[in-house]
Amino acid sequence: MKPFVHDDDGTMGFQIAPMVDVVFVIMLFFMVMAGAVKVENELTTRLPGSTETSSATELYDETMIAISDEGQVSLNDEECDAPNDTQLPQLRATLMRIKENADNAKQPAVVTIVSDPHAKYSRTIDVLDALAAAKISNVTFNISDE
Repeated sequence: MKPFVHDDDGTMGFQIAPMVDVVFVIMLFFMVMAGAVKVENELTTRLPGSTETSSATELYDETMIAISDEGQVSLNDEECDAPNDTQLPQLRATLMRIKENADNAKQPAVVTIVSDPHAKYSRTIDVLDALAAAKISNVTFNISDE
């Protein structure tokens, strides 16, 4: 039995059989995937645009209460009470009027508390006490970016 004999330069030449196998596998892949492609008009998508609604969209007035790091409380950018006053009588009275007006309009009173990250937690509790006294329960919290 003779061993396999190579050319003098040691190369076996270009092998076509593996290339045919690769091309066959790629062709088979594309033939199978061609059946899975959906035509665009078959998809039930709708582009965004303006639509008319059957009923009016309700927009609620939002009241903003800001608490600074010094303890100053502002209602819609107007300062209320002194920074060291824990009872906040001016804020309580204004919140009661806001709640009464919202009840008369049959809309919820929405309040957002925007607190400075360095504000004392006790000052936020003072504001929450004022909201509880006015019976306002739709309250959200936010932290100021400043």
